[in-house]
Amino acid sequence: MFGIVLTIHLLVALAIIGLVLIQHGKGADAGASFGGGSSQTVFGSRGSATFLSRLTAVMATVFFITSITLAYMSTEQTRGYQSVIEKVKPVEEVPAVPVPAVPE
Repeated sequence: MFGIVLTIHLLVALAIIGLVLIQHGKGADAGASFGGGSSQTVFGSRGSATFLSRLTAVMATVFFITSITLAYMSTEQTRGYQSVIEKVKPVEEVPAVPVPAVPE
């Protein structure tokens, strides 16, 4: 399940990158008013900006949901583990062996 959510998360991240790169900046509108011909686009004169903006917002929402899901799943996976300190067994004290006296 973790792998599936992670794969969806990565694909959505790549989709967001692609959508942001496809969109025109605010400065591109000034060039369109001087005969850029934007009214002959597939989505119409304003349709592409609205469509791409909404699709980017949907992808960002899915990205946040998968991020929260991955964080929750990773904390649930680590609940059963013990820390390194808890795994260390206490050292038993060994009684000292008496050293025989050295003859003079």
